[in-house]
Amino acid sequence: MSTVTTANSGEKVWGGGDNQPMGASYGKLMMWFFILSDALTFSGFLAAYGFSRFKFIETWPLADEVFTHFPFMHGNPQPMLYVAFMTFVLIFSSVTMVLAVDAGHQMKKDKVVIYLFLTIIGGLIFVGSQAWEWKNFIKGEYGAVETKGGSLLQFVDAEGHRVALADFAVTLPEEREQLTRDKGRWFMSEPSLPAYSVAEVQAGFKANPTILIRTEHIDANKKKTILTRAESELRLKDASLVVEGANLTRNEYGSKLFADFFFFITGFHGFHVFSGVVINIIIFFNVLLGTYEKRKSYEMVEKVGLYWHFVDLVWVFVFTVFYLV
Repeated sequence: MSTVTTANSGEKVWGGGDNQPMGASYGKLMMWFFILSDALTFSGFLAAYGFSRFKFIETWPLADEVFTHFPFMHGNPQPMLYVAFMTFVLIFSSVTMVLAVDAGHQMKKDKVVIYLFLTIIGGLIFVGSQAWEWKNFIKGEYGAVETKGGSLLQFVDAEGHRVALADFAVTLPEEREQLTRDKGRWFMSEPSLPAYSVAEVQAGFKANPTILIRTEHIDANKKKTILTRAESELRLKDASLVVEGANLTRNEYGSKLFADFFFFITGFHGFHVFSGVVINIIIFFNVLLGTYEKRKSYEMVEKVGLYWHFVDLVWVFVFTVFYLV
């Protein structure tokens, strides 16, 4: 047993040797400690999301209306389909990691290489898919307007289907200039200008009597409230700015907090996945070089496997909270 003697009492404590608490090596035990602390961190984030959603439940965006994009199927909404694909890929990568760990126990280097490579590919697909989803979330698809009181107004046709600003907004002979730091007082600036101004949206709405306004409030049927034409015209007079897509201050889908939590929690998880991919690549090259064959142990593959399974498990909770509930 490897021991360390303290200077004052001569008492012996564990130094990470062969006599292992709970049958785990020092490295695996530290990995479990890290996973436990990280699990508490994610739990706090998801709890904060849950409390915020409960408080603003009447204006919280509907996931089926937000995550509808699928590659090469623009204009054909596929609610949750691509998110389901991402989830499947990540879970499948967890399966290949299990197979890599099992092959390591059997000292089968070639199989470890194959399964680790598949795990890395799965992780890269997931991270790339998440970046693509972020891009669509930030860019937006329909656009909306925000009133002076901070309420969000979306546009629908007579059947209740969403209508994009580009489908009815007109172009007016007006000049708009973005406020930049070199032109603003006290170096103030503003984000890039939207495609249309409030006046252009109001003029286009007036010219299309079949278009109605839908508020961000959810009714008893879990649908957004659609106003009458008269009510729509009245509400639109209070419009102050055009919102396209989502960022940390504006959100065309609904409550601003939804976008804040989405970026923070999915970004934090995505950073974990990316870190896992980098670590897996390092381990992959070590396997190719025969490092663990020389040590006669593939425990390092098992330790990184624990981290990878944890990342996959966290995504199950994130997926449930953001996309399903």
